[in-house]
Amino acid sequence: MIEIKHMFTGELIRAVEAATLAGLDLAGASLEVADLSGQDLGGANLAGSNLAVAQLHGANLVGANLRAANLTGANVETANLTGACLREANLTGVNLADADLQAADLRDANLTGANLTGVNLTEARLHGANLSRARLVAAVLKGTRYDKHTRFPELFFDPDGHGAIRE
Repeated sequence: MIEIKHMFTGELIRAVEAATLAGLDLAGASLEVADLSGQDLGGANLAGSNLAVAQLHGANLVGANLRAANLTGANVETANLTGACLREANLTGVNLADADLQAADLRDANLTGANLTGVNLTEARLHGANLSRARLVAAVLKGTRYDKHTRFPELFFDPDGHGAIRE
């Protein structure tokens, strides 16, 4: 059994009868302020879940479905989100420093004010994504795809100069 607890109070948010969270269907779950640090959520369905201010530091989210999930203010630092679906997700103010988002689907995601320092966005899809006021220091955008609707930080950021490709 896995107990998901509140990050500050330690109160039980949800108990899951499983040895791992990998591959589980947690669509629409209320997991705000949950401590999921280092958890294996690979392939999990978290579509439409509320993970606002959740702690996902170092979590495995490879191939996870986070479509339309709310991760406002979450800490996802150093997490592995390779191939994850974050389409239409609310990532406002999220900390994704040093996270791996290779081949992730971030189409129409809101990344306003996100910390993307050192993030790996190689081959990610950013069509229609909003990265206004995002911090992209040392971010890797090699082969990242974007379109005319994608909004990058307003000053001194050239996506093409970082290896991104406009379609």
